[in-house]
Amino acid sequence: MAAAHFSSAWVLLVFMVLFQLCFGGRVSISQQNLEVHKHLKQLNKPSLKSIKSPDGDIIDCVHISHQPAFDHPLFKNHTIQVRPNYHPEGLIDGKKMSMTQSNEGKSKPITQLWHLNGKCPEGTIPIRRTKAEDLLRTSSVQSYGKKKHRSIPEPARSADPDLINQSGHQHAITYVEGEFYGAKATMNVWDPKIQQPNEFSLSQLWVLGGTFDSDLNSIEAGWQVSPDLYGDRNTRLFTYWTSDAYQATGCYNLLCSGFIQINNEIAMGATISPISAYGSSQYDISLLVWKDPKEGNWWMQFGNDNVLGYWPGFLFSYLADSATMIEWGGEVVNSASDGQHTTTQMGSGHFPGEGFGKSSYFRNIEIVDGSNSLRAPKDIGTFTEQPSCYDVQVGKTGDWGDYFYYGGPGRNPNCP
Repeated sequence: MAAAHFSSAWVLLVFMVLFQLCFGGRVSISQQNLEVHKHLKQLNKPSLKSIKSPDGDIIDCVHISHQPAFDHPLFKNHTIQVRPNYHPEGLIDGKKMSMTQSNEGKSKPITQLWHLNGKCPEGTIPIRRTKAEDLLRTSSVQSYGKKKHRSIPEPARSADPDLINQSGHQHAITYVEGEFYGAKATMNVWDPKIQQPNEFSLSQLWVLGGTFDSDLNSIEAGWQVSPDLYGDRNTRLFTYWTSDAYQATGCYNLLCSGFIQINNEIAMGATISPISAYGSSQYDISLLVWKDPKEGNWWMQFGNDNVLGYWPGFLFSYLADSATMIEWGGEVVNSASDGQHTTTQMGSGHFPGEGFGKSSYFRNIEIVDGSNSLRAPKDIGTFTEQPSCYDVQVGKTGDWGDYFYYGGPGRNPNCP
């Protein structure tokens, strides 16, 4: 299976080279093509089983000890922690996946599309296979799977127009500052429309430490639509991490050494199904990131049962101790390619004022405190660069705890 995959990658690369040669290009078999092949071989580990997903993805079931994390020298003698020593106190047990909030009285579990065609055996983890065309879409092989520098919302600088214009990223978030050891949230899942392939729309939580300029530590998790990264416009589960403000360290999902996965059911970067529909059934997912107080590793959980894995504490400087800011919300890229604001949607593509079933939400947002307990956040702030394009509104109820609606359509008569 793996050999066939690599040979097909070579066929594609050779075809592209011949095409360029025949139609006026001066390209030979370049270093980039060799880099692509080498990088594919590094990312796509030998699998015990491969599963073809209905969306075209191939999910490789890779032995847990052969995952990309162990390519890094720092992991050479690392012993996999098979389970966290502690869960945060106050975590409510429930069904395996988040369930619908449906106004039709029907409920179905959220799952991933590849589950329709099989599952990975115990002792393996599911990894979404990277294809040659994925790497060829990027500006360089080295930049594949990485965010651009300064793509994070920094509420303290909300009045700085240079930051907004430089990054091209826009946000609608809530945040808290203090000393934290994790964060949790439940968010409904949508398929926002993306104007340009180089733009994306995501909804996530951020666990942050350090300064925003050069040494920011960040752990991120949520859902996203990113044509550049995945080659389609599906809504996908993702994670990200960096220890130097997105400069050299970190990546999405398992596209570099870092996150150690232990779960054989959930694939990072795989399509989430089903998704919410405007004025109809709402589907949401719950995510929890917390620090194991004994080992110092940062763990991630999907739903109430799926502990996915962890980021070893030694990856970080500031987060080796604690986080100083938690953020929840949405982010889009506004490339303003035609001189106008992008029409890329955030969340459902509708403003917070439309409410349940129409706008996107985060509910039951919580932080993990120094006693390893989940609790409601205090002194919640909000931040958005252009509320006429994307906005955020907070609230509090019994069932939903602290919640907020967020998002918007991007370009509209008030957001030119």
